[in-house]
Amino acid sequence: MEPIYGRTYLPRKFKTVVAVPPSNEVDVFAQDLGFIAILDGSGEVEGWNVTVGGGMGMTHGEPDTYPRTADVMGFCLPEDALAVAEAVLTVQRDWGDRTSRKHARLKYTIEDRGLATFRGEVERRIGKPLGEPRPFRFDSNGDRYGWVVGEDGLQHLTLFIENGRLRDNPGGPSLLTGLRRIAEVHDGEFRLTANQNVIVANVRPENRAAIDALVAEHGLTSQATALRRNGMACVALPTCGLALAESERYLPTLVTALEERLALHGLAEDEITIRMTGCPNGCARPYIAEIGLVGKGPERYNLYLGAAFDGSRLSKLYAEDLGHDGIVAALDPLFSAYAKDRDADERFGAFLIRSGYVAETENGRDFHANTGPLRASTSTEVVR
Repeated sequence: MEPIYGRTYLPRKFKTVVAVPPSNEVDVFAQDLGFIAILDGSGEVEGWNVTVGGGMGMTHGEPDTYPRTADVMGFCLPEDALAVAEAVLTVQRDWGDRTSRKHARLKYTIEDRGLATFRGEVERRIGKPLGEPRPFRFDSNGDRYGWVVGEDGLQHLTLFIENGRLRDNPGGPSLLTGLRRIAEVHDGEFRLTANQNVIVANVRPENRAAIDALVAEHGLTSQATALRRNGMACVALPTCGLALAESERYLPTLVTALEERLALHGLAEDEITIRMTGCPNGCARPYIAEIGLVGKGPERYNLYLGAAFDGSRLSKLYAEDLGHDGIVAALDPLFSAYAKDRDADERFGAFLIRSGYVAETENGRDFHANTGPLRASTSTEVVR
């Protein structure tokens, strides 16, 4: 018998991540269970803030399904982390809804039972109270491109791979050939990131020059704009049988059109997150992107706006059933307003909320209700 599950498996999938501030590259708030490192003055792990109840999937037209950002449940010491993880897992095993597949994720257990009740049961199972969450700060939820040197002297190169697709592009970067050539001289590892990129990891210093030469030869050095660097798409058509619209094959075209509008407004180098999925299951985590696009049908998308740049706040539905021209037309005046009226260091999603274009999403069931001055449209035009 499995020692944790026993005779009964979890009702649905269960995602666990670890994040080390100030980087949230694993999107900790989108996962069932997360551990946020709290470091002391010397950089050692003092303990962990524990997050529970995140998840991205939903179904069009069914308001009882919704994405949700995780709650910070409490703080635990390093020696208690494994017990806390097991307790969260077993509470979901025992409390998770097995009558409806769409209602079987931990996020719905937290919504139905309440965070305080869930935390109390976790504390009962570990035999001690959790501490109150400790302060922390995230700056972003993207990857850090280029070289990083580790404390052990080994070096790590993060390469931008648009939407995670490794291929040789005619007239462009030879991603597949380049990485294969790097593998011939690299005796470390290749790691895939949560943002669809590749890390050439554990490079010995004497091998760096050879890898740099291959990166330059095959065009692996990213010249992408800020918007493209912060983009992500699911595979969608024709790979995924659930897809209602294109995603991976279309997002680059849309980004090119949006780059032109951003450049016109002097925003070409502004970091804005954009993500697209071909269906509402949210595999590319569009609901915590500042610009989120979710497939509704062939060449049609719902547009979500107002999420936090660091992935800590959900977006809101802004307009429905938009085609390419409708998406560009909806976003262009918002880019213009952002360029003219933003506060210093204000992110795009935060600006849209402060300026009243969308209402801030509290969590869960609030996701579907846009209570701001702009309502979701049922055509390619945005209601103003």
